[in-house]
Amino acid sequence: MKRLEHKVALVTGAARGIGAAIAQAFVAEGAFVIVSDIDESGGRATADSLGAAWLKLDVREELTWIGTMARVLDSHGRLDVLVNNAGISGLEDAARSGTRHDPEHAALADWHAVMRTNLDGVFLGCKHALRAMRRGTPAGSIINIASRSGRVGVPAAVAYAASKAAVVNHTRSVALYCAEQGLPVRCNAILPAAVLTPMWEPLLGQGAQREANMAAMVADTPLRRFAQPAEVAALAVLLASDECLTMTGSELHVDGGLMAGSAALPRP
Repeated sequence: MKRLEHKVALVTGAARGIGAAIAQAFVAEGAFVIVSDIDESGGRATADSLGAAWLKLDVREELTWIGTMARVLDSHGRLDVLVNNAGISGLEDAARSGTRHDPEHAALADWHAVMRTNLDGVFLGCKHALRAMRRGTPAGSIINIASRSGRVGVPAAVAYAASKAAVVNHTRSVALYCAEQGLPVRCNAILPAAVLTPMWEPLLGQGAQREANMAAMVADTPLRRFAQPAEVAALAVLLASDECLTMTGSELHVDGGLMAGSAALPRP
């Protein structure tokens, strides 16, 4: 029997990158997967390639969450797994526009835009997943994709770092609430660092300089390499499965050893 056989899973931000890799891994392990994203063309293409279902979902809007959960429950009777993966860095257009996202120069509108997707989206996802999972889900799992940036200061991306720190703490609150309520739902967070996804492409460039740029960006990582989306997806499969039913409120790092400390030799 496959590890996610008979489970119904909804993955947000699944048109590409980590979300697409998680959807692919879930399908491979036997889950019925609903791919969701604000990017309709990309999301449909991913869903079609995996033989998964597709629902357009803007995670910032509560009404779309209500409608999405209603459709999932009408079609499948329950929701077993939610992966809150949709997110933005706020830096998507920074190189082109020259917009700064540091504590002194960040615009309030840019701060709010990041928070609406990264934090409001997770809050709404957890809220409506819990209500759906009360409908007879035997072992529910909510997986929030946070970031190593939620554990350290990031002066050039203050909204992103703050939003991911809040996601980690909200994960704990949801986990404790479910335990207090006697709900059979676990909530955990995955904290990736540098993962080789399309989000990084504008920074990496092309040609001879690409390898040098990649090396520079992971120079402070003990393992000195980017993670692959499939590595994050493998951890999501574990959390979605029934193999760790007492793991809740946890944060799991996929960061090449960054949070462990430095691999450099001490200087005398």
